[in-house]
Amino acid sequence: MRDALKTMFELRQEFMEQLRANDPKSYPPWPVDVAVRENQQALRETTLRGVEELFEALQHLKNWKTHRADTNENFDREAFLEEMVDAVNYFFAVLILLGIDEREFYDSYIRKHQIIMERLENKTKS
Repeated sequence: MRDALKTMFELRQEFMEQLRANDPKSYPPWPVDVAVRENQQALRETTLRGVEELFEALQHLKNWKTHRADTNENFDREAFLEEMVDAVNYFFAVLILLGIDEREFYDSYIRKHQIIMERLENKTKS
């Protein structure tokens, strides 16, 4: 089986390339020069779209209010997951625009995981 993270990056990039072919203003050519104002604006806009999708996912969580006695048993897992996938797609787009590939992202993820695990371990020792 192919590496799942690599496949996800490839699929998002394929989508972005097709979107750019249909609408050249949808994304700037990548990797972007972050020093250019318009590129920072594109990165910000794409990131905010991902955040909007996270908020849409949160709307499916109905039982988070601790002050409410009643509960809502309805949870549309499929709709929640779809919104989470939408959010991840926008975040992948930001990484692609920056020229970050799956290897660099994975390596950074592992480094950060080690840091937070060390923090957790040190906290439990205190």
